[in-house]
Amino acid sequence: MNLSGIVAVSGKPGLWKALAQNKTGFVLESLDAQKIKLIANLSTAKLAALDEITLFSYDEDIKLTDVFERMKTAANVPDAKADGKVLRAFFREVAPDHDEEKVYASDMKKVLTWYHILKDMPLFNEEVKAAESGEAEKPIGAAAKAVTEKPKPKATVQKKAPATPKAPKINTPKNPSRAG
Repeated sequence: MNLSGIVAVSGKPGLWKALAQNKTGFVLESLDAQKIKLIANLSTAKLAALDEITLFSYDEDIKLTDVFERMKTAANVPDAKADGKVLRAFFREVAPDHDEEKVYASDMKKVLTWYHILKDMPLFNEEVKAAESGEAEKPIGAAAKAVTEKPKPKATVQKKAPATPKAPKINTPKNPSRAG
């Protein structure tokens, strides 16, 4: 399963494919039939690469790709809108070690929604090439690093210290003889 270049964008439904990178972010294309283009600014949007997402477990975190592989072989994959108990029972089957206190029903629904989007795509059944995973870095690898690393502060120009402070202005009437 080759999920490199596929991202989830916070605040945007569905999944997106990273097409290119510019100074401020990434050019993304939706994986649905509409093929909407989006420019995701890294300072405002949070991107999550699917091949780097994990689920909480009691021992070691479970990779999302491993869960998808088990879903492929599962007899009956429920709909994302199914009852929480049905989802939990299914996740006990495909991710038996997941931490039930940390993996919420909303997380399970999101994973199932992603699975239903990806299951019919050719990239879902192709294998990851060894050269791509080891040597060449895909644009999404850079996105993941950019999201996790804090941006470097810009060079600041130091301002000169202000001249001696001015005396505070006293509010006095214009004609003192008329005051009062």
